[in-house]
Amino acid sequence: MPYERGLAERALHAYIRDMFADLLRRMTAPAPAPLSDPDARLALAALLVRVARSDGYYADCEADEISKFLANRYGLTQVSADTLRHDAETLESEAPDTVRFTRAIKDAVAHEARFEVLEALWGVALADGERDVEEDSQLRLVSNLLGMTDQQSAQARQRAKKDKA
Repeated sequence: MPYERGLAERALHAYIRDMFADLLRRMTAPAPAPLSDPDARLALAALLVRVARSDGYYADCEADEISKFLANRYGLTQVSADTLRHDAETLESEAPDTVRFTRAIKDAVAHEARFEVLEALWGVALADGERDVEEDSQLRLVSNLLGMTDQQSAQARQRAKKDKA
């Protein structure tokens, strides 16, 4: 029985690894096709993780903030949001540079919804109660790549900060 369970676990890990590799391949293609809804959710979650990890420390409160955003945005249960975040953590660690990664998300998120995404990104960055130079830098890059202005980013940061108070 343990041998069969080991085979099933290895098959599951191989399937997940192949699924992530396929998504990354599609996201980094010279002319990527728009992402399906599940892939767009995963990519957005991975971008949230990338911002949280950009200062070299991924705090539990940042992970909680990501799960909370995912649950609210997509109407997920806490367990489903945590599972999506966990998958996103794996994807983020294998994802290409932020530029190509964010461009794929830009194509998947309507312009009107990008402010909400930017506010969520700031919420994650501010979740640990500290503004960090690396997170600020990452958010400036991501904001620009999402087609948002510095003013919109500042507004999103202020709204995220107000939500934390």
